[in-house]
Amino acid sequence: MKKFVTGVVLGSLTTVAVAAGFLASVKKTVIDPIAEKEAMIEENRRKARRKSSAR
Repeated sequence: MKKFVTGVVLGSLTTVAVAAGFLASVKKTVIDPIAEKEAMIEENRRKARRKSSAR
């Protein structure tokens, strides 16, 4: 019975670790580039507004 409980606990911890790693990798490869692109677009919009009002 002790081996069963140890296996369940170890399996659960491994599953949680794999899920956390997957979520971290998705954030790094998908979410962060989108956020960076949005920030760049917003910065370009601010520059364009300043440039158009300076004329």
